[in-house]
Amino acid sequence: MRWLLFLSRVAFLAGIFVILSFSTLIWDWEGQNSIISSIIFAGYTLGLLLIPLTCLVYLVVLVIKRKLNNYVPVWLVAANLVFLFLLMLHIFYFNDPYYNQ
Repeated sequence: MRWLLFLSRVAFLAGIFVILSFSTLIWDWEGQNSIISSIIFAGYTLGLLLIPLTCLVYLVVLVIKRKLNNYVPVWLVAANLVFLFLLMLHIFYFNDPYYNQ
């Protein structure tokens, strides 16, 4: 199950980029447009693909094997679940048409 550890690490990095791309909504980063566009691209595309996929694989492993902490550290699973929660909060709450009224 080394692939699950690798997928978890890549999803963790994608979660870091999600947080950085959310920070571009709050703070105005001047001057470094190519870096900002790379952060936003990596945050939203990789985050939307890898974080839910990783959490779905966690669920499947929990149902089948019942021992997720043998393959992936607990802090990494918790961090990926927090990133999933933040991503879903952004998708469902901040993009709500009634929020912007």
